[in-house]
Amino acid sequence: MSRRADGKQATTIYDVAEKAGVAPSTVSRAFSRPGRVNAETAERIRAIAAELGYRANPQARALSTTRTGMLAVVLADVTNPVFAEVVRGAGRACDHAGYTMLLAETEESAEKERAMVDRALGSVDAIVLSSSRMSDAAIRQVAKVEPLVVLNREVPGVPCVIVDFEPAMHRIAEHLAGLGHRQVTYVAGPEASWADGMRWRGLRAATDALGLRLRRVGPVAPTVAGGQTAVVDWDAHRTSAVVAYNDMVAIGVIRRMATLGVRVPDDVSVVGFDNTPVGELVTPALTTVAAPLRALGETGASNALALARGARSRATEPVRLPTRLIVRGSTAKASR
Repeated sequence: MSRRADGKQATTIYDVAEKAGVAPSTVSRAFSRPGRVNAETAERIRAIAAELGYRANPQARALSTTRTGMLAVVLADVTNPVFAEVVRGAGRACDHAGYTMLLAETEESAEKERAMVDRALGSVDAIVLSSSRMSDAAIRQVAKVEPLVVLNREVPGVPCVIVDFEPAMHRIAEHLAGLGHRQVTYVAGPEASWADGMRWRGLRAATDALGLRLRRVGPVAPTVAGGQTAVVDWDAHRTSAVVAYNDMVAIGVIRRMATLGVRVPDDVSVVGFDNTPVGELVTPALTTVAAPLRALGETGASNALALARGARSRATEPVRLPTRLIVRGSTAKASR
C-alpha cells in the first residue's frame, strides 16, 4: 500500500477504475496508450483521475510519447476528385517531415468516421479530418487525446484550415449579375456539410446585396448523380442561372439539362466550385471557383505534424485560404 508524503493513502489506479466503471487495465491504457481507448472514455478517466488526485506512473506517461512516424488523413469520399488534391498536398507535407501518410474513407458517414478515428488513436502521431461529418463535440473530444487539424470546417477550439467561402460566393453573384441574370438556384450539397452551409450563407448575402432572387434545391449527394436529381426541382421553377455545391454536382446538372433540351449556357448558366480537373472535360467547360485544395492539404498536415512535435495550438481563428473565380464556357449573358 503506497502512502503520500502527508501519510494519507495514495489514490491508486483501482480507485479510478472503480469510480469510472471500467477495468484497471483500461485506466492504464488511457494514460500509457490513449489511442487504444475510446476518446470519450479516456476523457472521462482523466477527469476522474484529476478529481481523485491520481497521478500516472511517469514511465507509463513516457510510453505515450512514443512516435509512430505516421499521419492519418480521414476523407469523406475517396471518389470525389476534390480529395485527390488535398491528399497530394498532405503527402507533400509528410514527405518533407519524413512521415508516412495513412488514408481512411468514411463514405460521408459520421458513425463510420468516429469508429475509424477511434481505431487510429495511438497508432498515429496526428490526425487530419477533411470535411468531417462528426459533431463539433465529438471532434473536440478527439482533439483532447490526439493532435488534430480539421480541413474544410470550422470547429471552435480546434485548429482548422478552411477555404474563404464568403468572398468566393460574392464573386459568383457579381459575375452572374453582370451577365444580366436576376434569378439564381443554388443546388445544395450534403446536409451534414459545414462547407455547404457556408456557401449557401455567402451566396444568400451576396444575392441579397445585388437584388437577385435566390432559391435553394437539395440537399443532394456531392456527385454527378446528385446533380442530375436536382434538375427535377429546378425544372419545376426554372431560373436562368444555377450555382452548384461542387463541380461534380454542376456536371450532373449540365448532363441532365441536356436530356431536357436545355442548352448551357444559351438557356441557363451553370457555376461549380473547387476547380477540379473534370470541370474542363465537360462541354461547355465549367465556370468554377478555384479552391487551393493542394495548399489546404499541405497546410493542414504541416500544422498537425507540428502539434505532434510539441507545438502549442493557437486555435482562436481558422487559417483561411483565398479563392479565385475561373470563367469558362458554362456561363453567358442571360437570354432575353
